[in-house]
Amino acid sequence: MDGDLSNYRKIYAKGALLLKETPENPMELFKKWFHEVDTHFEQDETNAMTISTIGLDGFPKNRVVLLKRFTYEGFIFFTNYESEKGQAIAKNPHVCLSFFWHGAERQIIIKGVAEKLAANLSDGYFESRPRGSQLGAIASNQSAVVKDRAELEADLKKLEQAYEGKEIPRPDFWGGYMVKPVSIEFWQGRPNRLHDRIHYQLDTAFNWVKNRLSP
Repeated sequence: MDGDLSNYRKIYAKGALLLKETPENPMELFKKWFHEVDTHFEQDETNAMTISTIGLDGFPKNRVVLLKRFTYEGFIFFTNYESEKGQAIAKNPHVCLSFFWHGAERQIIIKGVAEKLAANLSDGYFESRPRGSQLGAIASNQSAVVKDRAELEADLKKLEQAYEGKEIPRPDFWGGYMVKPVSIEFWQGRPNRLHDRIHYQLDTAFNWVKNRLSP
């Protein structure tokens, strides 16, 4: 098998990012970029992001989750608190989020601290989910070893019968996190690998300091 990928090449020429044209608050730029990508570029799920955690085994691990809301305070997603991801966050809440929007040739890397949402906020989002997704969250003991798919489907069937015609409550082990950023880097692909990188860092007075980084 030939695994040589050295001849893979791509020319980046769809945009530019100049320091003088960036806002003082990176969340404003995130909102602008997200809206532009979602509106003008082909992207399966604009809100798909990679979250990196440090596992209980000491190794970093990446996986894709869906961003469900963002505010000036941070980035919100939902998951099983008892999953491998949830356990990693409980031990070390320092995480990294990243978005790669290939159509726009843009990447955003966010370092931050993950905090659980208030229960009422998790309740509100859970209630908005389709019933199938609600039941799936209860049926799945996320990250645990399972015998086979038939076991999962049987558990889901039992839950469908148990909650038929009833409201489905949010389980205590499932809910949201907000990642409060301490640094955000915006990357715009440019020709000749001279990419634009604008980095925002939160200082000790909670002000954003921005700089251009060498590609």
